[in-house]
Order: sequence, then C-alpha cells, then structure tokens
Amino acid sequence: MNIDEYKEEVQMKQKLFKLFALSISMIIILSLYGCGPSQTQTPSKTKTESSKTETNNTSKAKNNLGRKLKVGYDIYFLGNSWSVQLYQEFKWNAENLYADELDVTYVQSDNDVSKQIANLEDLIAKQVDVIITTPCDTTAINATLQEAKDAGIKVILLCATIDGDEYDNLVTVDEKDFGATGAKWLCEQLNGKGKIVVLNGISGFSTNALRWEGAESVFKNYPEMEVIAAEDADWDYAKAKTVMSDLLATYPEIDGVWSQGGAMTLGAIDSFMAANRNLVPMTGEDNNGYLKACVNNKMDGIAVSKPTWLARVAIENAIKLMNKESVKKDDIYPVMTIRTEEMPKYVHMELSDDVWCGTELPEEVLKSVFSN
Repeated sequence: MNIDEYKEEVQMKQKLFKLFALSISMIIILSLYGCGPSQTQTPSKTKTESSKTETNNTSKAKNNLGRKLKVGYDIYFLGNSWSVQLYQEFKWNAENLYADELDVTYVQSDNDVSKQIANLEDLIAKQVDVIITTPCDTTAINATLQEAKDAGIKVILLCATIDGDEYDNLVTVDEKDFGATGAKWLCEQLNGKGKIVVLNGISGFSTNALRWEGAESVFKNYPEMEVIAAEDADWDYAKAKTVMSDLLATYPEIDGVWSQGGAMTLGAIDSFMAANRNLVPMTGEDNNGYLKACVNNKMDGIAVSKPTWLARVAIENAIKLMNKESVKKDDIYPVMTIRTEEMPKYVHMELSDDVWCGTELPEEVLKSVFSN
C-alpha cells in the first residue's frame, strides 16, 4: 500500500472509531488511526452497530497462498493486564476473523530472553511462514531474528522494537511521543515547577527506554521540574503500589507523578489514598481502573493509549507480506489521548479495572478474561 492509499484508509477508519457498547451483544471498537507520527489524537465516539461489520470488512486481508498461512506467535509476557489483553486480541482475531487464513503455533516466553531465543529457534525449525514476536530485549534476539530471515521467514515485531533491522515489519505507536505527551501535560498542570517521581516499566524493553526518552526531552526544558526519584514498577499495579508507598514514606513533598502505564498509575493513586496524602496530577494509560479513579476522585489525569488492536494489524501485515504486497517496514501509529474532562465519556464502571480501552474485543470476551 502506497502512502496515499494508507492516508485514505487512515482517514476512513478514524470516522469508524468507537468505544465499548452498553449492551453485551455489541462489539467494542476503539480504532483510531493517524497519518503523522508526531500527531496526538483525541478519540471520537459513535454508537452504530453497523460500524463493526464495516470496519472488519474494510481491514480484513485475504491470504492468496492457496493454503493456510503458518504463523508462529510468541506470547512474550502475561505478567500484566495489558499484555494479557494483547494476547487475547491476537487469539480472538486468529480464531475468528482469520480462522480460514491462519494456522497458528503459540509459544510463551515469560519475559525471559533465553526462553524467547529458544522459542524463536523452535518456530524456525517448524518452518513457519511468519514469526510475530514482542522483543524482551533490544539486542539479545537480533541474531535469532536474522536466522529466521535467512530461512525465508518473515519477521514482525509487535509493540516493541530492537536496535537493528533484522525484521520485516514493526507495528507499534510512537513511543517517544507517548512519553512526551504525558510529560508536557504534567508540566502544564504544575505550571512548570514541582517535585515529581517517575514510574518506569520493565528495564530492557524498547518501550520503556523510548517513553522515558520522550519524557526526559520535555523535562529538560523545565529546569524547575525536579525528578526526585525514578523506579521500575514493571507496568504492574501491585509493584507500583509498593514502590509508591516507599516513595511516599521517603519524600514528604511529591507534586506530580509521571507514569508509563495506567496499571502503575492506579497503584500510585491507591498508595496516595492509603497514606492519606492529597492526590496530585498523574499521567497514565487508557486503563479502565485509572479512568475510574480519576473520575471517582475528581483528580486531574491524562490517559495515553497503546491499543491492543495492534495485534490485528500484525496479522493483516503478515498476510500482506506473504502476498508480496507492499507493507511499511515501520508501521508506527500516533498516540491517542483521553484528558480529564473527557474521561466520564470513556470510563466503564461496570467493567473490570484491568480492561484497556484501545480494543476491538467483544464485551463478552473482555468479561470472561477480566472478571470484576
């Protein structure tokens, strides 16, 4: 697909963007595409059931091989709710929309680089057509990915990248803009002055490094914004709650929190409340629990999104690559944001805190995966 066709498709899909429906029978679609990697999007909302069919038919790629495409999917991690939803998004698409197109072999790496390398080597030995993986490290698996390419296997990186070019397609969002967007908002909320703490994700992931790089580039322009502590909390609620409790005990003055992910921010909010500390502006992700907390506590927040429907895009690109269609090597989407005043429109009090808004999964699937 050339750039003009890409832009046309993007503009059309923006109009079809929708969130969770109020009825169990409805499909929840939050599908926002953009054309420029530096552009931050704000979601729009529709309620027509017909959008479901139109969106799926518009985007569905057809396999021209005359047989099912053999895909090796590496479940890189299931240690937080976002990674669980990403896997479920892939699985639902593979078993429903693309059941006639794909034959999927699943492996699970548990955020272990050695295990990921072994799993990738196993997929190479099985002679799959395409490998879809989320790298747990920016350099450690590069040689194995090159081995796959040398064997004629297409390599797609989903939601994380590597320091190298040993891949055919990368599907993700602009991670630097993700970090910078939250940082700009936090600086505005604090009028460019204050003591802040940082909650990072998992060290070693490109996502973690790029988001902080984007945020740091903003903070450098505000000399009176002081980062008094930065801790890894693995994008995990429980770990973030523990980390923030320790930070609150150490620092009597914290004016704001820059967090890489909504699950961590919810943990931070609960720690502030448990310590009887006044809530402060906190950045987060489009995690339903974070939106609930902001709305219920009337606190300022911003939800930046890395949608799990990117798993579907990876499937589509796999089919296109095997069809010898043109696919951008770096398929990078702009971030979406939900700001304080918009949160009441997008929060869903009846669904689990663990649900993430950027999904196309049916509501019954979300309810079965994430119980309240």
